[in-house]
Amino acid sequence: MPEKDPTTYSLITYLWVLGISSMGGIANYVRRVKAGTAEKFSIMEVVGEIFISGFTGLITFWFCESADIDPLLTAALVGISGHMGSRAIALFEHEVKRRWGVRE
Repeated sequence: MPEKDPTTYSLITYLWVLGISSMGGIANYVRRVKAGTAEKFSIMEVVGEIFISGFTGLITFWFCESADIDPLLTAALVGISGHMGSRAIALFEHEVKRRWGVRE
């Protein structure tokens, strides 16, 4: 098996990761609009949501690949973390701090 390296994945792999995670971010935005916690339409908010979701999905993908998680489960986790956006980043940060014994 070849060594895992972020530069060895194909463009199509990165496109599906970013696509799934971005769909999760858009779903979160739609949910917030329906709940009344976000403006009806704000291009800046939508773009921000997509960028945060894409970043979160990408990090999740790399975590899953590192842990040899099944590709279907990886896809689901990428979508969920994309929907969670910055909440997923906060959870990752908390877990890293806990594992490394970092105190605030």
